[in-house]
Amino acid sequence: MPPAGEFHCQYAAEWTATKLCWNVAVDRQEQAELLDLAGQCPTTEVRFGPAQW
Repeated sequence: MPPAGEFHCQYAAEWTATKLCWNVAVDRQEQAELLDLAGQCPTTEVRFGPAQW
């Protein structure tokens, strides 16, 4: 996570989008942390598309 708290929601959204885009798995701990962050960021949207080769 970035040290500046005001960027946590943006970072979490971009990290999640990257994982989804590239179909990268998450373990239970990472999933729990991302879901916790999502709960703290109700107006943040995760936008992604499939990876383009």
